[in-house]
Amino acid sequence: QVRVVESGGGLVQPGGSLRLSCGASENILGIYTTTWYRQPPGKQRQLVAFIRPDGYTDYAPFVKGRFTISREDAMVYLQMNNLQPEDTAAYYCNVLEAWGQGTKVTVSS
Repeated sequence: QVRVVESGGGLVQPGGSLRLSCGASENILGIYTTTWYRQPPGKQRQLVAFIRPDGYTDYAPFVKGRFTISREDAMVYLQMNNLQPEDTAAYYCNVLEAWGQGTKVTVSS
């Protein structure tokens, strides 16, 4: 059974940056597509970005130009810049339909 773990969330002021990390058991993040999702308070889960094994990436329109997904050393990262209050959410990593526990991001002054 695949285990996924996210980390890196926290409280940041508007305009700030955070880098989220995603790790998985069996070292599979370079073999399968890894997707970051988020769930804002009181809202449905949203796809944020994904990275394929060949390195292709794509982003939701509301984060394009501000967030960057990358993969390095069996980890997948989500670099989030120019964070805004509307980015406040629990962020989840998904690979092979396995979910982590999420990491909370709060953007507030």
